[in-house]
Amino acid sequence: MSDKKVALHEVNNADFVAGETWRIFRIMAEFVESFETMAHQGPLITVFGSARTKSDDPIYQQAVEMGRLLAQNGYGVLTGGGPGIMEAANHGATEAGGKSVGLNIDLPMEQHPNEYQSISLDFRYFFIRKVCFLKYTLGVVVFPGGFGTMDELFEAVTLVQTNKINKVPTVMVGKEFWTPVEQWIRKTMLDAHNYIDEADMELFKVVDSAEEAMDYLLELHKDGVVTTY
Repeated sequence: MSDKKVALHEVNNADFVAGETWRIFRIMAEFVESFETMAHQGPLITVFGSARTKSDDPIYQQAVEMGRLLAQNGYGVLTGGGPGIMEAANHGATEAGGKSVGLNIDLPMEQHPNEYQSISLDFRYFFIRKVCFLKYTLGVVVFPGGFGTMDELFEAVTLVQTNKINKVPTVMVGKEFWTPVEQWIRKTMLDAHNYIDEADMELFKVVDSAEEAMDYLLELHKDGVVTTY
């Protein structure tokens, strides 16, 4: 009996290894295709936020305004291409005649490509999509959201903190939502445990409106010191 179990394990493992080898080529193809497209999109600002935000929510309207302001100031908008905040930012950019890029991914729920994308890419792998969000951006604007939004926020801040990407600014819109997060970072991560440095608090800024976020980005970009690649 034990010999049969070992043999079955070996067969399954062999199938797994073979599948993993071919998966490498799918990953390479997705990187190549996305890099070739994204490299030509010009100055972009990445906008993150919940896919569940409804169009009658004031924060949705702020995201529409964010997209509009970015387009009016010469930036393209880069989102995950789905509903909610992503749709709102793409909508605002499209209304203002700007570039509106969506990096879509197939999910079992929530992710349905919105109609406001002038450039649309489809991804199978989350991690390749996340590379494109930050490799090709001059800044990150984060609206309220759930686990995915938190993941995107903290990855952006971590990569800047560790010098793995250029020092692009991160601005979080919506003080009611983000101030408790900011306070927890300061009081628990910094003051109580010293898990971060005081300087790390400068890696992000909390504001209350799209206009404030736009002013913050323009101020940091005025000398042209933030570049991608």
